[in-house]
Amino acid sequence: MATLRETYTSDVVPALTKEFGYKSVYAVPKIKKIVVNTGIAQPQDPRQRRQVIDNVVEQLRLITGQQPQVTSARKSIAGFKLRQGDPLGVMVTLRGKYMWEFLEKIIAVALPRVKDFRGVSRKAFDGRGNYSLGIEEQIIFPEIDYDKIEGIRSLQVTLVTSAETDEESRRMLELLGMPFEKENN
Repeated sequence: MATLRETYTSDVVPALTKEFGYKSVYAVPKIKKIVVNTGIAQPQDPRQRRQVIDNVVEQLRLITGQQPQVTSARKSIAGFKLRQGDPLGVMVTLRGKYMWEFLEKIIAVALPRVKDFRGVSRKAFDGRGNYSLGIEEQIIFPEIDYDKIEGIRSLQVTLVTSAETDEESRRMLELLGMPFEKENN
């Protein structure tokens, strides 16, 4: 069975070239990177906070296959009881082999495990060809051991592409197998 990267090269590039009339294979849109991030709730006890952060980092590492980094607050906001330097979330940027493996895992394994799944939104493009996907539960990934998590977390997955329009990006993702919701007529 062909990998997603091989499918992109052998099937998607020729199809997009024919459909949009690109003059060169270098003009065909491609996925540059995938950014995965999640937020961290702030327990008041510093020992619990460290444990939650370590747990979330480990979960994201298992899901993506790459070591994530902890993001922290740039400035203090009293209304949110937030101090400068407090951890806010965990993120990882995937490129190359890890990016293709993660995208294949989302399309073939994780999304089909979502209960009552009807497809991902067709409207989550940013106007410049990038696509954002919200995943409500990290437990749809087979690597996550349900008994070892302290709580259900959502993930934000952003696919950054070289496409100039949303239409080109949507078509590329459709050809790669992204399960978009059916259009309402």
